[in-house]
Amino acid sequence: MPKIKIVPSILSAKMDKLQEEIDEIEDYSDLLQVDVMDNVFVPNITPQAELLKKFNTKVPLDIHLMVKEPSEEYLMGFIDANPNLKINNITVHQEACEYLGKTLDFIKSKNVKAAVAINPKTPLDAITDVLDKVEMVLIMTVEPGFSGQGFMEEVLPKIEKLRELKPELDIQVDGGINLKTAHLAVSAGANVLVASSYIFKSEDKVKAIKDLLESVK
Repeated sequence: MPKIKIVPSILSAKMDKLQEEIDEIEDYSDLLQVDVMDNVFVPNITPQAELLKKFNTKVPLDIHLMVKEPSEEYLMGFIDANPNLKINNITVHQEACEYLGKTLDFIKSKNVKAAVAINPKTPLDAITDVLDKVEMVLIMTVEPGFSGQGFMEEVLPKIEKLRELKPELDIQVDGGINLKTAHLAVSAGANVLVASSYIFKSEDKVKAIKDLLESVK
């Protein structure tokens, strides 16, 4: 299985202290996730590409688009937003992209890794035809749209099946990640753990990250 990675999501960070909170954790983060919502695909809205102009970090970014039909122009808004930031990957949802393969190809053509996400109730079969196009699959462990939800254990067999299919693929989980659920997810085959509330609502964010890593050893 690939290396375990911890990915703080800034969804639960204090927006008025965003740079300060990022500075606190960047030496302990493999990626930094930016969740983007459009109030169409999910019933919530966040700042869009302009958010990337409001902070700097040396940590590569994981852009998670919970957005209906992201156009090439829309995607370029993130890629070009801040030349000081490195975008590792852009993740789009299978359920939100009619032309999923084309969207993934476009992302890769811009020297950005392409990733695909599926919701808890979406079967793995929905993405088998694009697995060769992506560097990572995100299996949502909560319904997308809000931070602080409980981890859905019924998703674990899907992680196990994907790991059997793709032994070297980065498999990401997002939603309800804490010390107990991180262990469950990694035991099933996930290796990229996104945590938002668990890290940013903690008194000691660095300790929270270290504890998370320790829990999956």
